[in-house]
Amino acid sequence: MAVFTQVSEDDARTLLQSLDLGQLTALRGIQGGIENTNYFLDTTQGHWVLTLFERLTAEQLPFYLELMRHLARKGIPVPDPQADRTTGAILHTVCGKPAAVVQKLRGTSQLQPTPRHCAAVGRMLAQMHLAGRDFALHQPNLRGLPWWNATVPTVLPFIPAEAAQLLQAELAHQNEVAASAAYAALPRGPIHADLFRDNVMFEGEALTGFFDFYFAGVDTWLFDLAVCLNDWAIEHSTGAHTPALAAAMLDAYQSVRPLEAAERALLPALLRAGALRFWISRLWDFYLPREASLLTPHDPRHFEQVLRQRIAQPFCLE
Repeated sequence: MAVFTQVSEDDARTLLQSLDLGQLTALRGIQGGIENTNYFLDTTQGHWVLTLFERLTAEQLPFYLELMRHLARKGIPVPDPQADRTTGAILHTVCGKPAAVVQKLRGTSQLQPTPRHCAAVGRMLAQMHLAGRDFALHQPNLRGLPWWNATVPTVLPFIPAEAAQLLQAELAHQNEVAASAAYAALPRGPIHADLFRDNVMFEGEALTGFFDFYFAGVDTWLFDLAVCLNDWAIEHSTGAHTPALAAAMLDAYQSVRPLEAAERALLPALLRAGALRFWISRLWDFYLPREASLLTPHDPRHFEQVLRQRIAQPFCLE
């Protein structure tokens, strides 16, 4: 979430009129994130989030928006894209960019989660995976292995030799994992792929929703779980595994969808894959940034640290 494209109040009013969402009372740019332009829209009818898509194309976007609509109809607490009152379209155009409007979820992000928060995320993640099984559209995870292979040569010149060696070695390892029969056996479907602490809302210990589905794609459910464990169940200052948080998330997830034998065997490798994916993307955003108002790129060294921890101390399910 950042502001690459400036949206005027007149632009917002025109959009709100087409969606029949009331009169504009406030328009505020959202700081954080690095992909899209985001604004809070407050109106006489409620509170909304406007997203202008800076990289995703109009051809790619129906997957994300229709997935959110599908999950919302299945009872998963996610933002439901708002439709044009005349055409019924949920993909709009603002300032020449493809755009969407969704309701703002209640609550706040929990940046210091307890085991209860982690359990709530694990349980809802499993429910979301099962709810997406009959989703009709298909789009690969656009930040998956092909993107890693294409992006690593671009970022290598910017990093120290030791880090470059680790990056190349781990990429080679993940290519081997992805070519294995065990990996091919992993169950898969639509995943969120970016379910960090700041993409989940809570009121107290009650989970009120998942949001920011714009990295979603069809991939292994285990990768989605690994991404969550790498953010929710670690000590952020060191990247080290936090057993109580991980156990809470895994137990709750498996109470809804028990992991298969292939998933249990490959969880250590997929935890490394999740760390690698975000190390690569943060290197790319840090060293090859785009100009944006309010843009604050994340420090890529965090996920280098997480990856080193995952290699040095592989996680094992008991």
